[in-house]
Amino acid sequence: MAVSIALAVTCFTSLLHKNFSLQSQVTDLQDRLVIANTRLKPCLLDGPLDIGDSVSDNTSHISNRSLKNSALFFSLAILSIPLIFLRYVDCVSRLRRSADSEEVSLNKQLAYRVDVFLSVYPYSKPLVLLLATFLLICVGGLALFGVTDDSFADCLWLSWTYVADSGNHANSVGVGPKLVSVSISFGGMLIFAMMLGLVSDAISEKFDSLRKGRSEVIEKDHTLILGWSDKLGSLLNQLAIANESLGGGNVVVMAERDKEEMESDIAKMEFDFKGTSVICRSGSPLILADLKKVSVSKARAIVVLAEDGNADQSDARALRTVLSLSGVKEGLRGHIVVELSDLDNEVLVKLVGGDLVETVVAHDVIGRLMIQCARQPGLAQIWEDILGFENCEFYIKRWPQLDGLLFEEVLISFPDAIPCGVKVAAYGGKIILNPDDSYVLQEGDEILVIAEDDDTYAPTTLPMVKEAVYIDIIRPPRQPQKILLCGWRRDIDDMIVVLDAFLAPGSELWMFNDVPENERDKKLADGGLDFSRLENITLVNREGNAVIRRHLESLPLESFNSILILADESVEDSAIQADSRSLATLLLIRDIQAKRLPYEVTMVSQVHRGSFSQGSWIGEMQQASDKSVIISEILDPRTKNLLSMSKISDYVLSNELVSMALAMVAEDRQINDVLEELFAEEGNEMQIRPADLYLREEEEMNFYEIILRARQRKEIVIGYRLENAERAIMNPPNKDTRRKWSSKDVFVVIAEKE
Repeated sequence: MAVSIALAVTCFTSLLHKNFSLQSQVTDLQDRLVIANTRLKPCLLDGPLDIGDSVSDNTSHISNRSLKNSALFFSLAILSIPLIFLRYVDCVSRLRRSADSEEVSLNKQLAYRVDVFLSVYPYSKPLVLLLATFLLICVGGLALFGVTDDSFADCLWLSWTYVADSGNHANSVGVGPKLVSVSISFGGMLIFAMMLGLVSDAISEKFDSLRKGRSEVIEKDHTLILGWSDKLGSLLNQLAIANESLGGGNVVVMAERDKEEMESDIAKMEFDFKGTSVICRSGSPLILADLKKVSVSKARAIVVLAEDGNADQSDARALRTVLSLSGVKEGLRGHIVVELSDLDNEVLVKLVGGDLVETVVAHDVIGRLMIQCARQPGLAQIWEDILGFENCEFYIKRWPQLDGLLFEEVLISFPDAIPCGVKVAAYGGKIILNPDDSYVLQEGDEILVIAEDDDTYAPTTLPMVKEAVYIDIIRPPRQPQKILLCGWRRDIDDMIVVLDAFLAPGSELWMFNDVPENERDKKLADGGLDFSRLENITLVNREGNAVIRRHLESLPLESFNSILILADESVEDSAIQADSRSLATLLLIRDIQAKRLPYEVTMVSQVHRGSFSQGSWIGEMQQASDKSVIISEILDPRTKNLLSMSKISDYVLSNELVSMALAMVAEDRQINDVLEELFAEEGNEMQIRPADLYLREEEEMNFYEIILRARQRKEIVIGYRLENAERAIMNPPNKDTRRKWSSKDVFVVIAEKE
């Protein structure tokens, strides 16, 4: 600052000296002009020279020069005043402040105010830069006006050219103009550098905002997914298949991850999006500003994924997310589908979310499905076909032309779909699965069907179907079963309650895991299990590690009707590790069973399945699977291929099935009521029935006739699996085509739980 003041004083002194020198030269020149005019007077023909006019012109010139000098001094004063003011303010601040005072100096306060101004207001930096440019042009124009003979307007324009292009000062002539032009050009370079920095920062910030996923999503009628888990890939796949008939849709994923990482992980998923666009954004579902950023109020469905890890923490976060969604001021157009980990938290989430919320309790669904598959092998594949959008799934639609028909007539009214129930308008839209044949459709009722897509079916005129012949076959009573549970899940207490409801009296449930026996009763009681209410099963506890052969050999593995291998609670956070443990347990159990089978059974066994020879170890395991059913809980879809090839176990692909259920409920929330009943202890369920319940050996019938014959048992046939086929056919085409059926064929039905 001292150097600047010294420089300003020096410039001011030199300019003042130059001014007096110029005025002395003007006076001398005027005297010489008078003398010259006197000498030229005798020689002039037109009269004497008007010396008064000359003097007047010289006076005007001197006045103009004084104005230019004043302009130069004023420009220097403008540059000097801020420096002097800051220096004076600092001195005054120190004088007014006592020695022991903690008052902040005026300089620091001013610097703080400027910092706040630049930080708080988004357009403050460009505004300051614009004012600095304007000030530089004005001060530079004044300085040029003081050192050149040009007008003030021309000097302002010349100053702007120096600011805009620093090369323009090369044409300046004279020391004063050169000095001023260089100064203006130097200031212009500084302003240009600051402007370049601001523009670069703005562009970088914009690209960084796009890269980090901070920009707003301008979409409507999209599916919004909040959170990230292993189920996301399967969920996106199902949504893409569901939107294929519409030419694709929009799915927005928001999670607390980097946008580039999410896009990279989604790009690695090995499936076709079929025209569906997946948009990723980084944000927290607990922050309303982030929810607004993804157009939450315009989404047609919102899916809240459970986090991997602790169940209570995951459900607590899901509850807070529902609270945040309830606080959206614009309101929600769509419904909320919440994936929960613990059944006990379902009531609280529904209480908070109200009518907008549909819940899918992942562990509860998989546990019940494993129990159903243990009782009826092959049911897992049926559920994969029903829940997935690749084949047939549930749809609900209103058909006014069917009003007044009996449900028995509605059953054979759809050549490309199978009616399963009615959404009764008189009961507030309640869905009744498998209603009585005598139910008459009323105005407003909707039909629940299983079809390939929502636009692939429609009712037609009633076909001519031969009257069904009643076959009175009494099913044998349920027999006590012996079931083994390998592993420990947090909801194992709920599985025990469901097993007690499904199994016949006198059944045994063996629990084999590494939880100490003296702690199991306490854990089960803490989970809500009342041992006194178990009527049909007896609990047998065995402690051991399911991947250690000698521990498994202590169990009577050859005597169990069904074995359920659970994804153990200790490793369920890692899908690969959990599947590896389940696969190792499966192979050990099958090998022990094969070694304990009588020699005759192994040699005289029926035609082996697959391409493995009977003498191979895998062939022995396949034959051992005829004696007992093993259901393995699989988390990673890649593990499914190993089990499908070996055919030594049935499996429940838990993560994929939960994703299918979430996608189906997201597309149509009404389907959640159907799924809840099919998985509940009471009501209707999916079952596999032998063909001899509906027909005789080699009897020729079409599918319509089988449907009507099954109605004699109040069952709805939705598909079949032929004797040598690996997969069942759901909603078969050509239902009026007659064919011969074998007694070894099986039918898939919806029937009341036994």
